[in-house]
Amino acid sequence: MKSFPKPLDSKEEADYLERCKAGDKEARDKLIEHNLRLVAHIVKKYNMSDKETDDLISIGTIGLIKAIDTFDDAKGIRLATYASRCIDNELLMLFRTNKRLNKEVYLYDPIGADKEGNEINLLDIIEETDTDIVENIVLEEDIKKLHSIIRRVLTEREREIITMRYGLVDSKEVTQREIANKLGISRSYVSRIEKKALKKLREYFNE
Repeated sequence: MKSFPKPLDSKEEADYLERCKAGDKEARDKLIEHNLRLVAHIVKKYNMSDKETDDLISIGTIGLIKAIDTFDDAKGIRLATYASRCIDNELLMLFRTNKRLNKEVYLYDPIGADKEGNEINLLDIIEETDTDIVENIVLEEDIKKLHSIIRRVLTEREREIITMRYGLVDSKEVTQREIANKLGISRSYVSRIEKKALKKLREYFNE
């Protein structure tokens, strides 16, 4: 693995961040250059070959650049913490895309021939041909991600309302009025909580 410049100290980083925010391209380049070691460190945990590692560092660097361009020090977190999330997200998006492509390739790969000698693949022998298996796999991953976000970012009352409203436990959706009657609150209050919770979920899911 290549060697990268050492990280900036906190004073240097703050200075470069301030200059970068003001549009200084050189400061932006410095922040990228001195955080490449962080990219390499995150990539290392995936235990790939040297060639794959170089490719992942390139992808991780995209996440680093996004982090530097969107970093807001007013939120009270360090650049390295924020950048780590962005780098990881970029890598996970790549793995997810590759996984989906690999599934598609596998489903369409020839697995034999019929009596007439015509090539057949796995999709040809699946009974429910209208079902998009790859989309179902992606959907299942998204649902798992959504449940995780619900547990992490919603308040107890928000979780309760969203769970009932969209049937997340028993697959039975409940109207706002029914929820209001059950909880002893107004329907408009349920609506406000639901909108607030959905906004949170959208923001964290997109991140």
